[in-house]
Formats: sequence, structure tokens, C-alpha cells
Amino acid sequence: MSCEVLKMYSDYKSPYAWLAFDPVFELEKKFDIKVHWRPFQLRIKGSGQRSIYSEYKVKYSYMDARRSANERGDKKIIRGPLKIFDTAPALIGGLFAEKQGRLIEYSRLVYELFFRRELAVDEVDAVERFIESLGMSGAEFRSYFEGDGRREYEEAQQESQGDHIFGVPICVFRGEQFWGNDRVPMLERRLQEAGLPRSREKQLA
Repeated sequence: MSCEVLKMYSDYKSPYAWLAFDPVFELEKKFDIKVHWRPFQLRIKGSGQRSIYSEYKVKYSYMDARRSANERGDKKIIRGPLKIFDTAPALIGGLFAEKQGRLIEYSRLVYELFFRRELAVDEVDAVERFIESLGMSGAEFRSYFEGDGRREYEEAQQESQGDHIFGVPICVFRGEQFWGNDRVPMLERRLQEAGLPRSREKQLA
């Protein structure tokens, strides 16, 4: 019997998407599901375009993400970005890494370096160098970025409209949305109710 698909929409500039990334993939060990990662470009207004209340919300969001990470023992450095990033190059890099079977490793490091302000996720050259540092082919990434990568990225944005995606992280299971890293426990209960827990033997395999 094939596994059910659980979609997870992410953007590398979201600290909440970072907090949700590993816990969602951990669900594959507990349940007969396959996590299908989807890139989503989070549209954010820049400073000066937001109301004062939105500015308060942005500052709170980063504080809250740091607090959430600390409460679960994660030693994450989460610094607010100095500008609004178009993360398409890094997201297409995620699609490329996925084809190499290295999405999780790639994504963990992109999140970490981005929030340390050490990776320009909006620069193709920077992403290419990063991919090469992981032992993957920069030339193949560049070719993918300029061809199928851009097309597959745009298809993911279109797919997100069908799933009514408005932010990240959002997981979609049987058409039901779960928004935010704090909804992962609720999602886990839903998978339990759906009768999808893996057997003890499978969990230990």
C-alpha cells in the first residue's frame, strides 16, 4: 500500500517554516505518509510600506520564533533580515537538491545560514557556490535554474493557489490546512485519527 502524501509549503525567509521543517519530516517515521515539500514565495511588504502595527507584528514574530526555539531546546540563531528577499534562487535550489536526494540537508543549512545573515538566498551565484560547497554540481544547478527549475518553481506557485496557500509553513493533508509550526501536534493527531501510524517494526527499521 502506498503512503499518503502530506504537502508542506515553505519559504526559507520564514523563521516559523524553519521551526516546522524537521518536525514535519519526522512524521514520516511515525506515520505511513510521504512529505511532499513545496516552495512558496512569501510576499512581504518592506519597511516603510507597512503600518506601525505591522512593524510591531514583525518584531514580535522574530521574538516569538526565538522563544519557541528556546523552549524546545533548539540552539537556533534567528536574526531579522535586513531587507525583503526574493528567495526564488534558494527555493529552486531546494527543488534541485530534492532531485539529488538531499533536500533535508540542503534546507537545514539554508535556514541556518540565512538567519545568521551568511547566505544571500536571492543571489543565484551565492546559491550556486553554496550548492558546490555541499558537493553537488554548481553547473548542473545553473542549467536547472535557467531551464526546468524556473518552470517547476512557477508550477509550485500555481499549485499553491489551488491549495489556497496564504503563508508558511502550511501543511495540507486530505485538503485540510495546518498553518504554523505550532499546529504540527494537531496535524499529528489528525494523522493518528486517520489510522496512519506506522507499525513498531517499521518505526524501528
